[in-house]
Amino acid sequence: MKRILYLSFYFEPDLCAGSFRNTPLVKELARQLGPSNELVVITTMPNRYNTFKIIAPRYEEMGNIKIHRIAIPEHKSGFLDQIFSFYAFYKAVHEISRKYKYDLVFASSSRLFTAYLGHKMAREAKSPLYLDIRDIFADTMKDVLKSKALKIVILPLLRLIENRTFSTANHINLISGGFAPYFEKYTQPAYTYFSNGIDEEFVDLEKSNAANNVIKRIIYAGNIGEGQGLHTIVPQAAKQLEGKFEFCIIGDGGARGELQELIDKMQLSNVKLINPVKRTELLAYYKNADFFFLHLNDYEAFKKVLPSKIFELAAYDKPILAGVGGFAKQFIQQNVSNTIVFDPCDVNSFVSQLLKYEYATGFRTGFIQKFRRSNINAEMSSSIVTYLP
Repeated sequence: MKRILYLSFYFEPDLCAGSFRNTPLVKELARQLGPSNELVVITTMPNRYNTFKIIAPRYEEMGNIKIHRIAIPEHKSGFLDQIFSFYAFYKAVHEISRKYKYDLVFASSSRLFTAYLGHKMAREAKSPLYLDIRDIFADTMKDVLKSKALKIVILPLLRLIENRTFSTANHINLISGGFAPYFEKYTQPAYTYFSNGIDEEFVDLEKSNAANNVIKRIIYAGNIGEGQGLHTIVPQAAKQLEGKFEFCIIGDGGARGELQELIDKMQLSNVKLINPVKRTELLAYYKNADFFFLHLNDYEAFKKVLPSKIFELAAYDKPILAGVGGFAKQFIQQNVSNTIVFDPCDVNSFVSQLLKYEYATGFRTGFIQKFRRSNINAEMSSSIVTYLP
């Protein structure tokens, strides 16, 4: 029997891109492994949003999949909170892993430390290491950290961890093609570029019926953090769009308080903040939207990323408003029709383009066929199992 250790900080029923990516990938990988082999998933109890609570079993088995969920300290996505949470995860993974012998270690990571944990576990098991990299954490921290003192202390440490982790991997999958230049210095691993994709619940959707709203509804769903920078554009744009457009912001995160303060200060009646909801409830909000909104803050690191939300939103027949730069901007312009693309934080460009826009809907059939998650997962799983001895 062959056994794969699968590490992901987020997994179902949590609400985030990491969970939506890893849950179907685990199921496809288990299918390709077959009943005579085993997939051990070590993840956390749902914790992405402090305002979203859902119960999940600490341990469950689904065929040849064994899932261990670790309880971590409550957090509000702050930097120190995340360190304490990961430390709890790190300790528990070592404890659980003693029960098994692994032939391959797989780690899906956005904040580097899950990748580093995968590196440690692969060394202990003397097994190949396959990494799925969803973000360049050190690069992001360079932009997000405001304190020069913190940068001096933390960035060299992150670079050291990063070098040790990436230079010893057998294979690295980069979720965005924009990451490729950054990883050129790590020559040992083989590379693939399996991106995020469109989940089955977003395939074969009903035709839109929301175009007759007098006040057009703009929906954003996801994290409300410094990285998304909603506080830099939504209140300012909403003020100029009063009486014509309303924003519905669904989610939570470290910058939600700042966004709420601006909404209150500017006395905006056309911006609604809603706590995270289950995916089934989210689909109802999507159905009643006229526009979808996507935004990243104006940081150099974000010019390399490809937000997973693009794939979810582009499966609908509705227009997308995207404040992104770099690789994401290029990707949208080349692959996603019926979009308004503007530079991050550029309120005037966003508002002027939106006011000139002639409303239209239409499914992006070619995009859906090309980026269906089930197809991507099948290819990626096939790539993973080739590393089993």
